[in-house]
Formats: sequence, structure tokens, C-alpha cells
Amino acid sequence: MSITSKRVGADVLILGGGLVGATQALALARHGLTSVVVDPADPAVTLAPEFDGRASAIASASGRMFDAIGLSERLAGQGCPIAAIRVSDGLAPGRLDFTPDENDGALGTMYENRALRRAIHAAVEEVGEVDLRMKTRALAVERGPHGVTATLSDGSEVRAPLLIAAEGRNSPTRDAAGIQVARWRYDHAAIIGAFHHERPHEQVAYEIFYPSGPFALLPLVDDEVGHRSAIVWTVAAGDAAGMLKLFDRAFLAEAEKRMGGFLGKLYEASPRASYPLGFHHAARITAERLALVGDAGHGIHPIAGQGLNLGLRDVAALTEVLVEGKRVGLDLGDAALLERYQRWRALDTFAIAAATDSLARLFGIPGRAASAVRRLGISAVNAVDPLKRAFMAEARGQSGDLPRLLTGAVV
Repeated sequence: MSITSKRVGADVLILGGGLVGATQALALARHGLTSVVVDPADPAVTLAPEFDGRASAIASASGRMFDAIGLSERLAGQGCPIAAIRVSDGLAPGRLDFTPDENDGALGTMYENRALRRAIHAAVEEVGEVDLRMKTRALAVERGPHGVTATLSDGSEVRAPLLIAAEGRNSPTRDAAGIQVARWRYDHAAIIGAFHHERPHEQVAYEIFYPSGPFALLPLVDDEVGHRSAIVWTVAAGDAAGMLKLFDRAFLAEAEKRMGGFLGKLYEASPRASYPLGFHHAARITAERLALVGDAGHGIHPIAGQGLNLGLRDVAALTEVLVEGKRVGLDLGDAALLERYQRWRALDTFAIAAATDSLARLFGIPGRAASAVRRLGISAVNAVDPLKRAFMAEARGQSGDLPRLLTGAVV
């Protein structure tokens, strides 16, 4: 929906209409709250088939939120369930299998990001509570005791009681608010893409750890060509450009070596891309009439595939806080409401960020002794059922104090 008035009012102003920002608008809309979503991107580019070759593991709790806000039906048939996760230190003997009981359902679902982006964008465009302003920038934003006022590049002015920043890891709104951020680079890059393979993946995700970084294979839905998997291959930052320049045949041959050939012959690789790996964590995710969601507040190593799910947890928690505040007549920018969101999300995001950073460093230690210790740890966890169940609960997004949307219920 688009509003042509020069002065617009809404319950919230959202800067950033990517996967997290648009989902935030949709979740609020399903509860009757209005938003103006501002994003400089051109939909003709971001919704094109060749844009963003990544794939994301949507945890089962995040999938239940998709059910509750009406996204799941738009994604029907486009995701591959994750029936199990297998973790190993290289190709050495000993592995950790996360296989849920038959009645527990899948650990999550793998979707290509382009499928997620198209489904979320289409849903947002259809709901009357969302005013989507693509190819538009916020030229000036003022936050004060009485509300938020933003002047947009389309000449309009937006007023709302709350500003939500969903602009990604380089959020200018976060920086303008003076929120401190701890950050560092890993001196690694992730090579991402997809390929077809001879043998079926049987809905299993693989995480193979090498000293150079994790090598992840993620199951995708088969197509008319054959069986498919996505790849997230961590390499030294200096090697990324060379990996991208390899001919497909050479790239697939190197991937086969890393896999030990367990999926058979690899063929028909998709275009590849790379991005640098880093860590960042904001000291706070709120300020005066401001809430951060997704990568604006935290960015983690992809080692556990939880980056997008952390952002979706932010969405679920913030939605619950705002909907309940609205019902009792509170100002949506009220400091007490924002403090509730801050407390709710701070521990979860920090714990997962610290855990993924520690794992990345632990599995990056070279040498046979370190590898032997890791294999011993993997075998020990594999033998302790309660510990495995705790890890699976985390992979599903079911640990901690869950917002109602993550249980599949509306607020």
C-alpha cells in the first residue's frame, strides 16, 4: 500500500525493508499496528532471480511465527525441511548427529533468500497497515520527548511515536544515536552458492570443521535438474577472490575433496559470491524512541546458521511488547516499554553471539592435538542425550523465554 499525503502518521516508522524490517512490519500489521517502511533499495533489483544467492535456515520456532503472520502459505513447496544436522571435525572418524525423534518434527527449513524476500515483499504490499516506501531515503530524523519526525526523499514527512532501525550491520541510525558497538573481523570470508549432486541429501545439513573455517552443506529442494544443496565455505579472506575466479569444474572438484565425495558427483554450480565475516554487538538495542532489530543490533559468525533467526526473535519480542502496550493505551515510544524489549533480548543475543564466536575460534585452532580434543568433545556430546536435546532446542529456537509468535500464537 502507498500513501500519497505529504504528512503521514503511523504507529511506527521502520528504516530498512529487508528480511527483518519487512517481517517486523508484517507482524505488527497482523495485530492492527500501522507502519511506514522506508528503504532505498530498488525492488526490481532485490527481487530479481539473480539477487542474493544465499540460503537461510529458518528455525522451527521462526517457522511458527511465519505461520501466525501468514507467510508460510506463500512459501509452500519452496523450503527443504532439515531432518538432521551432522557435525564433524574434518573427515576424521567421529561425528555429532542431531536427529530429532520422529514426533518432534524438523529442526527447521532451508529457504533460498530470494524466495523469502519475494514472499515477504508480496505479503507486505497486500496489507493495508503497511505503507511501503521503496527507493526512498530518510533525509532527516528527529527523535524527541513527543515523538519521531522524519523527512523523506519523496518529499513527505512521517510522524510516529517509535522508530525501528532495521538497516543492517552498518546502521546509520544506531550510530547517530551514539550506541556503542563491539566489533571485530575474523580475517575470513564466506563463499556462498549452490550446486547439484548425484546422491540425495536426505534433508541432512552438514557442518564440517576445518582449521580454515567451517564448510557447511545445506539441503535445498530438488529441481528439474536434480538434487541440490547450498554451500557456505569459509576461507581465509585473502583466498576469497581466487575462489571466485575458479572455473566451475575446479571449484566443484575442490568442494568434492572437502566433502569426501559423500554426495557423489557435483555439477551445475550456481553463480558464487563472497562476503567478509565479522562480529558486532551493540551495547544497547534501545534509545529514546528507538529500537534496533536484526543486524542493526547484532551480527554473528554463520557457524550455527542463527543470524537471521536472531533477528526474527527480535521481531517476535518487539511485536509482543508493542501490541500489549498499545492495548493498555501506552505511548509506543514509552521508555518502560523499550526497556522491557531491551531486557528480553539482551541476554539471548549476547549468549548466542558469545557461543558462536567461541565455536569459531575453537574449531579454528590448527594442529593434530587440537583436532583430537575437538573429536573427543564431539563424541562426548553425541553420547549424552540430554545435552544433545539442549543443542537441538537451541537450533529450533525453542530455548529461553519465547514470545508468543514463536509458539505460533498471535499476541
